[in-house]
Amino acid sequence: MRNPFAGLRRGVTLFAGLIALWWLATLTAIPAFLLPSPAAVAAALWQNADYLSHHTLITLTEILSGMAIGVLLGGALALGMTFSPGLQRWMMPLVITSQAIPVFALAPLLVLWFGFGMSAKVAMAVLVIFFPVTSSFFDGLRGVTPGYLDLARTMGASRPSQLRHVRLPAALPALGSGLRMAAAVAPIGAIIGEWVGSAEGLGFVMLNANARMQSDLCFAALFILVLLTLALWLTIDLLLRRLITWAPETI
Repeated sequence: MRNPFAGLRRGVTLFAGLIALWWLATLTAIPAFLLPSPAAVAAALWQNADYLSHHTLITLTEILSGMAIGVLLGGALALGMTFSPGLQRWMMPLVITSQAIPVFALAPLLVLWFGFGMSAKVAMAVLVIFFPVTSSFFDGLRGVTPGYLDLARTMGASRPSQLRHVRLPAALPALGSGLRMAAAVAPIGAIIGEWVGSAEGLGFVMLNANARMQSDLCFAALFILVLLTLALWLTIDLLLRRLITWAPETI
């Protein structure tokens, strides 16, 4: 049986090692405005707790909204392409093209179209996670063992029944991989949107702190963003482990 605390212990050990290396680096001749010490970043976190909490909530809302919308749109498109070869031929090139365009190039346009509010940041997050969700779910849906589908048809299962009892269970592991990837990259979209144009969020905090040479505050915002990403990934991973019990890990 796998020790459920083994992964946590390794993570804590790795994190402590990185902090130690960071602290040792600050003992060199590197100026504090280039690389603040862990103690200075911890002090910035404590002294600006209310300020950072407000902006963290904004960024978290953008990330979760983008995740929800992106998963719904990506899942719906994957289902549509599975049952409609014509839709697949028309939409798959568009899905691939959406990833060929750098997100930094789209961010100014989205801010221009949607304004400086939360909508542009949510749209950025949706664009970033749309492809991994659509691609992974579509591959899972079309990768079902043909014999299972033949057996379902022989037993008189309708197409909705085949989807519910055969295709979806078989595609969930692939969708899980897409969701884990989406959880890791969704914050990137939100932060890029905040960098391009925003008056709130952790991206705004980092830009503002960097302009004022407040490296400790910039690192504090970055540290919170890392924790948010890890928490989101671990939450989705835990839910998927509980949901997809028929696909055990082999390593």
